[in-house]
Amino acid sequence: MAHEISKNTMNTEQHPMGKSIMLHLIPGAAATLLFIITAPILKNYRLPSVLAFLLAAVLVVIPFEFVYLLFQAKKRNGCYSLKGIVRYCQKIPIWQYFVFVPVLLLWALVGGIIIAGPIDNFLLRTFFSWLPDWFFLENFIKNISQYSKAVLLTILFSGVVLNCMIGPIIEELYFRGYLLPRISRLKGWEPLVNISLFSLYHFFTPWLNPGRIIGLLPMGYAVWWKKNIYIGIWVHCLVNTAATVAMVVFVLKKMST
Repeated sequence: MAHEISKNTMNTEQHPMGKSIMLHLIPGAAATLLFIITAPILKNYRLPSVLAFLLAAVLVVIPFEFVYLLFQAKKRNGCYSLKGIVRYCQKIPIWQYFVFVPVLLLWALVGGIIIAGPIDNFLLRTFFSWLPDWFFLENFIKNISQYSKAVLLTILFSGVVLNCMIGPIIEELYFRGYLLPRISRLKGWEPLVNISLFSLYHFFTPWLNPGRIIGLLPMGYAVWWKKNIYIGIWVHCLVNTAATVAMVVFVLKKMST
């Protein structure tokens, strides 16, 4: 069975590199365009730009990626089953999750924040400081006292649902389950290409590319090596959850003062 799964993975349709790059980047480019259009409008109504980010996730990123997978499923299978569309679903022993996930999570946090943090900050100060204040999502934290409790609770609830669960699951199905196997001809380079393009797809925070690549590259290789996207789903969800929990605690503390 393992040999059969490996063989089927190797026989997966391969995307030309131009097509693969476009499929990696288009949803992020479209979401960033919507963010750029809506964030200044929200600012005029004294609403934080993070709402524009959440709106882009709901209206562009999640629908594009999930609907594209369903479209490919319908075309290939005649129904909306993702069998054969989302690859790298090979089973691994349960104990391996308890090894891979904590180690990869720790590296994503340490490598992506502590090690790459100075590089990210240098890029921000040197090349992107000219961007308007609403472009920086962290300004939501700095100006939190300006917003009503209703707005804050809406952001917190939406952030937990979208950023901790729905968003990372859909992204892993799309990027690691669909796009990654379709550049398997690169013979070991595909996780680097996939993770790099996944990082670039976050057009609204280009200064964080070094941290994202350094932090997530081992996860990409683990998914590729074990042919198991569930490793990526767990790590991605937990990384996002760690960041979201920190924000939730901070916001709730501010709301109570």
